[in-house]
Amino acid sequence: MFGTVLTIAITIMHIYVFWRAGSVPFLKRLVSRKSIYLSGLALWSVFYLSREFGHGGIDNITGILELFGMNWMAVLFLTSVTLLIVDLITIFGLLLPGKAPSLRGIALAVGGLISIIAIIQGIRPPVIDNYEVYMSGLPDKMDGMVIIAMSDLHLGSIIGERWLAARVDQVEKQQPDMIFLLGDIIEGHGKSDDELLPVLRRLSAPMGIWAVLGNHEFHGRDDSGTLLFMAAGIQVLRNSWTEVMPGFILAGVDNLSGRLRSSQGGDPISKALNGRPPGATVFLSHKPLYADRVANAGVGLMLCGHTHGGQIWPFGYLVRRDYPLLAGKYEVNGMTVIVCRGTGTWGPRMRLWHPGEILRITLHVK
Repeated sequence: MFGTVLTIAITIMHIYVFWRAGSVPFLKRLVSRKSIYLSGLALWSVFYLSREFGHGGIDNITGILELFGMNWMAVLFLTSVTLLIVDLITIFGLLLPGKAPSLRGIALAVGGLISIIAIIQGIRPPVIDNYEVYMSGLPDKMDGMVIIAMSDLHLGSIIGERWLAARVDQVEKQQPDMIFLLGDIIEGHGKSDDELLPVLRRLSAPMGIWAVLGNHEFHGRDDSGTLLFMAAGIQVLRNSWTEVMPGFILAGVDNLSGRLRSSQGGDPISKALNGRPPGATVFLSHKPLYADRVANAGVGLMLCGHTHGGQIWPFGYLVRRDYPLLAGKYEVNGMTVIVCRGTGTWGPRMRLWHPGEILRITLHVK
């Protein structure tokens, strides 16, 4: 269903962008409208092929095809936005009819420019964002403990082991006491586990590496995502809690929305939190949902991902409708919530104004 909706949306954007491009005076002087429309059809065909054959491929050719298709999708989206702004200002050419075609040419140029910026921002290494969190009940000897958290690496056909190795190097330099992986670490297609496993095994921290599963860990997989993590020495919290040390509890849930919204599989939040001993609790969830419930259960810190912070402006305005806790630090009923913008990227290797990040959290006694 998602693929069908995406293809329909991209088809509409192709028609809109190349229809408007056919009215730009500068382009009409260079090529015919027919050539412009045929170019649009050719690029739509490449996108369609990238969805049908590139998506899920494991060799270099299909990987390149998927990368081009995904990046073109983002370029098309940004160009559609800039053209739509001009059309709204000119009331689709009814206002300033003589200048509207030239303004559309400027919109196309702006769309191309911000696409280049997005590509540069997308391939840059994620930044390290520092947070200080004060928790009631935290054992005194854990004051100053450093946590590194990453989410949404989307390791697969586009992002592979070389990129992951560079992230492991980044993490090692922070000398964390614990490492958390907040879901969507595996894309669900592309690179085999055998290629990723040696790099994942390089992650190390004195108090362990812990993970929860996101929606992509369930794409086309059974428990292979969990098995990969276990083989790498990563402990997976599946609707459960563990007492890492006396007075410090770590809890985590599988991808939340599917189970809770369908009322299937019981209540994962209750399963993850009920019966735990007293102390400071850190709660890991891929999606930043039901924070009020988690806070009311006495949790001191909730860490999430999934939203990518919108990844490509202005997409964040749409994402915020479903996920009001979009990115950064929030306080919910006395509990601190930190939502990671994502360490990698989904789909296009592009970001616009929302750089990828690795969270570095220092815990303090409150």
